Amino acid sequence: MPFWNEEIETMPREDLRKMQLSLLRRELRKMYDSSKFIHDRMRAANLVPEDTDFDSFRRLPYMVKDDLRETYPDGLFVVPYDDLVRMHVSSGTTGKPTIVGYTRRDLDNWTESLARGMTSFGVTRGDVFQNMHGYGLFTGGLGAHYGAERIGATVIPASTGNTDRQIMLMRDVHVTTLAGTPSYMFHIAEVCEQNGIDIRRDTHVTKALAGGEPWSASMRDKLYRRTGIRAHNCYGASEFYGPMFVECEEQRGAHVWADLCYMEIVDGEGEPCADGEKGSIVATMLQKEAFPLIRYKIGDVSSLTWERCGCGRTHPRLDRISGRSDDMLVVKGINVFPSQIEGVIGEFPFLSPFYTITLTNPNYMDQMTVDVEFNPDFLTDDMTRVAAMSQQVQDRLKEVLNIKAKVRLGLPDSLPRFEGKSRHVVDNRSYE
Repeated sequence: MPFWNEEIETMPREDLRKMQLSLLRRELRKMYDSSKFIHDRMRAANLVPEDTDFDSFRRLPYMVKDDLRETYPDGLFVVPYDDLVRMHVSSGTTGKPTIVGYTRRDLDNWTESLARGMTSFGVTRGDVFQNMHGYGLFTGGLGAHYGAERIGATVIPASTGNTDRQIMLMRDVHVTTLAGTPSYMFHIAEVCEQNGIDIRRDTHVTKALAGGEPWSASMRDKLYRRTGIRAHNCYGASEFYGPMFVECEEQRGAHVWADLCYMEIVDGEGEPCADGEKGSIVATMLQKEAFPLIRYKIGDVSSLTWERCGCGRTHPRLDRISGRSDDMLVVKGINVFPSQIEGVIGEFPFLSPFYTITLTNPNYMDQMTVDVEFNPDFLTDDMTRVAAMSQQVQDRLKEVLNIKAKVRLGLPDSLPRFEGKSRHVVDNRSYE
């Protein structure tokens, strides 16, 4: 598989680390001089930018989402508005939204990151790239668009929704690559099947950039078996720039470009995790101009490895996100991540990928119900068999979660579909 920037992408680890430290010190000097927020934190930690190393850098406290909300709308910007060329805004579903500003160079770095990532799984100037992410304030649509255009691919800015039109374009315009949320790709597959359309036979789509929501390896395998589409994870956040780190052809983790981001994985005590050990992601952006991000603890749980990838790239790889601290559910005192439930669902071929988790607490005792759907190919009116299937899923969930969850197995197409990010949890618990 070709490289987008082979010199950078295959740089020896020792040279990458030297580059990271140089970029980190430069970024800290810039923030020390221009950001009161970072300046005060560095003074309190007794850090001098030019003397900082990776160990002393850990003395800086984390930035967290509340810091961004409390400085709303632009308290963390370090360039004047005259230098900004764009702003994006997060959804703000748990409070005030986050407004992120971009200079021209910020957009160039973001685009460069995605061009490298998409090239690593085979996107070329010969591809037709149908972008089903939303355009506008959400970063996913424009990020994927400009990354694919930088490569030279032909981009169709389809945006979200109008599934029939999406499928028409896939069939009529020689589309080879999709970009969108995993749940929407499953919905596309479902509508194709309902209309007698075989994606393998009737389209040229073979690969996809999938992001915007976590999903399991078993779900990806199920999508491939169903459609022939090899989907590659993309990880990021609007605070970083947007989605920016992508799995290569090896599909063994997303490459985190070390010249753009210094990523730490820390345990519950704030200590560095060993290579490959799960912990919380802490990200420092090394070349951001408008909106600094220094030791930002985003709330995602994963692991990082510097093991050289089979594709030849030397930058560290981020494993699948195994959960988010702000998505974590506490049920009967047990920590439960929706991604764990999704992983179990993906193990059973008789289930579709759609599910809903409902939490209640009658008499103040937590109860969790997981609604799932039949895969249409396995639909049966044998109630004994249906009960056995439900019990099989219920037993597996208990094994994985260490708590009991009631499983309700419903008819195909009985649960909600989402054109953007899927929403799986309904918490109806009351403590009054």
